[in-house]
Amino acid sequence: MRAMPIRFDAADGRWRETPMPGFTVHQKDWLTRGGSLTAHLRTLGAVEVRVTREAVDLPWPDEYAALRVAPRTPVWLREIVLAVDGVPYVAAHSVTPLDASVGTWQAVRRLRTRPLAELLYADSGVARSALVSRRVSARHPLYALAIRQLCGAPPPHTLVARRSVFQRNGAPLMVTECMLPALWERLANDRNARGVRSTRERGRIVQTASRAHHLLPFDGIAGR
Repeated sequence: MRAMPIRFDAADGRWRETPMPGFTVHQKDWLTRGGSLTAHLRTLGAVEVRVTREAVDLPWPDEYAALRVAPRTPVWLREIVLAVDGVPYVAAHSVTPLDASVGTWQAVRRLRTRPLAELLYADSGVARSALVSRRVSARHPLYALAIRQLCGAPPPHTLVARRSVFQRNGAPLMVTECMLPALWERLANDRNARGVRSTRERGRIVQTASRAHHLLPFDGIAGR
């Protein structure tokens, strides 16, 4: 992916380039990470792509302007779940104008269970808009898409999502990614585990230093 002017802007009144102040440190980090989200998830475990829907449909109300298409313009959409070690971590929704899906972005229709990142980050002709993020509630269609992956767990009042627009040969492809609660739980658990290990390591250092302190007088006498 190379730097080039991009005429599509994923931001609007609610999708903001700067994450909201109420987001956690982990959320701010993952909402602004560049590059492939799939690659970032692979640092946590084995990633599986589950395709939940591919179809011709209409874009969501907050997607028209970002795609620069007229209302009721048909699009090709692809919805997937990214699971890590079998646990859903991200629900993603991608849309491109229907004509682009049989032209510039036709390869999207042939991805099957391969990640979209294989197309986006291996092509130097693709540019990306700034990442923008927001909280989504039950009023947004992304919320319904995401909570289906919670496996019966009580849905939170809001979820955290990000999106950006990729451009190739002047044609847009918008990718929206909703992070699921399991991702934040995993990151919090990893952080807590690191904290416990760090505490244990500090404890061993203190114990070792204490034993050495008590041995010094004896060693000193033995040395005389």
